[in-house]
Amino acid sequence: MPLLSVENLKTYFKTSRGFVKAVDGVSFTLEKGDSLGLAGESGCGKTTTALSILRLLPPNGRIVGGKIIFDGINLLKLDEESFRKKIRWKGISIIFQGAMNALNPVFKVGDQIAEAIMIHEKVSKEDALKRAQDLLEFIGIDRKMAFRYPFELSGGMRQRAMIAMALALNPDLVISDEPTTALDVIVQAQVLKLMRELQERLGLSLILITHDLSVIAELCNKVAIMYAGKIVENASAEALFENPLHPYSYGLIKSFPSIKGERKPFVSIPGFPPNLLNPPPGCRFHPRCPKAMDICKKEEPPLIEVEKNHFVACHLYK
Repeated sequence: MPLLSVENLKTYFKTSRGFVKAVDGVSFTLEKGDSLGLAGESGCGKTTTALSILRLLPPNGRIVGGKIIFDGINLLKLDEESFRKKIRWKGISIIFQGAMNALNPVFKVGDQIAEAIMIHEKVSKEDALKRAQDLLEFIGIDRKMAFRYPFELSGGMRQRAMIAMALALNPDLVISDEPTTALDVIVQAQVLKLMRELQERLGLSLILITHDLSVIAELCNKVAIMYAGKIVENASAEALFENPLHPYSYGLIKSFPSIKGERKPFVSIPGFPPNLLNPPPGCRFHPRCPKAMDICKKEEPPLIEVEKNHFVACHLYK
């Protein structure tokens, strides 16, 4: 049994103009110890997928269909209190995008980590704070930083503090949402190295959400490419980077510059992602696809296994 199984997940947002189908039939599995990269342009549904798993959607968001099975438990069947006590942070934790915004600026870093521990476990504040210091030391920050406010830490330190908070209750799965977005390349490399080492040492399962394919290549052994609320390709990282089968995946990889290849103009994907209030019929990528056929405008392609463990949603492979 996989650690996590997402089956035909549908998450919609109610707006004054109708329902935005942000996630519309997403399915994937994650084995224990595996790392999955969710990639795609902004607005394709990556973060909404993560928030759906943790049931942290805003008030206008609602899961309208599908299943989320974690360690044999259907998360959508749990009441909120059971989910908060048994799953959120203890089973699945998240590293939010933008540590400065995720951390409360008026509380010291150690107190925020200790609070997460005390909410879920019967420990004294003194013991929880000591564990917070141990965690900071474990991820390479001086214990004294537990008594500093977030604005007193550098960007890299704040991101490490968020990682420490995510590890506070020894979860089986960590979801990391754009962990290096606001960091310079040197600090980014340090954070990625830390996450890779933690995954190896602790045997963590990881879902990494990013638009940066180089980060996925660094950390993940599986990749799922999302477009307009759907997964269009799912394969091992090696297979997808060496032989992307979906035209959108191919376009994403070709638009990423190589420092080893010859210097040439960027290759971009023409057009824009569709409005998910009223997505186009058939394949949602067909208005931008250089290989679009008549059938692409009429029928939505299913996600099928084209090669071993390599799944693609494209009429080119039917």
